[in-house]
Amino acid sequence: MGRARSTTRSRSQARAGHLDRLASAAPRSRRPETGARPLRVLITGASGFAGGHLAQACTAAGDEVLGASRSGALPAGAGDGLAIDLRDGPGVRRLMRDLRPEVVYHLAALSSVGRSWEDPVGTVKDNVATAVSVLDALAREAPHARAVWVSSCEVYGAPTHLPIEENAPIGPSNPYAVSKAAGDLLAGVYAQAHGLHVIRVRPFSHAGPRQLPIFVVSSLARQAATTLLGGAERVEIVTGNPDTRRDFTDVRDIVRAYRRLAAVAAPGVYNVSSGRSISAADQVALLASLIAPVRVEHVVDPARVRAHEVMDLRGCSARLRSATGWEPEIPFRQTMLDTIEWWKRELGGPQPGPEAG
Repeated sequence: MGRARSTTRSRSQARAGHLDRLASAAPRSRRPETGARPLRVLITGASGFAGGHLAQACTAAGDEVLGASRSGALPAGAGDGLAIDLRDGPGVRRLMRDLRPEVVYHLAALSSVGRSWEDPVGTVKDNVATAVSVLDALAREAPHARAVWVSSCEVYGAPTHLPIEENAPIGPSNPYAVSKAAGDLLAGVYAQAHGLHVIRVRPFSHAGPRQLPIFVVSSLARQAATTLLGGAERVEIVTGNPDTRRDFTDVRDIVRAYRRLAAVAAPGVYNVSSGRSISAADQVALLASLIAPVRVEHVVDPARVRAHEVMDLRGCSARLRSATGWEPEIPFRQTMLDTIEWWKRELGGPQPGPEAG
């Protein structure tokens, strides 16, 4: 695991020394470019799914990474972790002032649509408070930093046409989407009011190793891994609505897009998507082909069928591709395979052989 630090007073000297070392490594303002010297990077939500992958990618590229989250925990090879409540405005301002980041990636958020229906007030309050805290700290303490502000395709709601482009109207259809739309709009307001370099990113669904099983691909992969490890000949794969379609991109391709945007993109709004959607039923069929000869029975759990479900979300990423040259590289089949293998390791199975093609 990466090193985790606390914002408590008992560790204030160690934290200050660490931030001083990072702050002295480079000048305050510089446009990051591919192949340039290492950058001083702050990633909020770095202990999360995409945040952890992003922290590893930045660290592998030689950047000096500080990952801020409530736990401060990071995967191996992901830089230094800092435990902080990102809703704490003064604390985030101190962090931004001490670190003086050149690039800020904001990913921190409560991110489950389903759980947002269970606690809509908490979801909206938490995500909006975090957004305001980070934006205010950027404006006050790091106005020259390039910020990649990770929003969500959920802000679009039910689309009027497909694929969804960045100029589509915002019409969130669940509490999580409302909270992300608020943060997205606030980022635009702060950027305009304070002259900040804010790149608003609206990623469509992403999946891959280390994702929580409350998300569909990881849930399917975990069920498959459990079956394979147990040696069963048959498995029931449980999902919600089998007809919902989502546009999936591998998380490793997603974080490549974030890094390219930080390096070369002008401020604005960018979708990150594959441009293709797949139904839950077809995901189960793919899974069945990957774990054959195990027999798969698809079971729909009514409790997992959400009210006001958006039936198809598929994005257009032409703007991103034009600005950065980015293209997704990892096919969905490989994402599913890699996630199954990760779950086998997590659940105590044997180490996998060479990666399947």
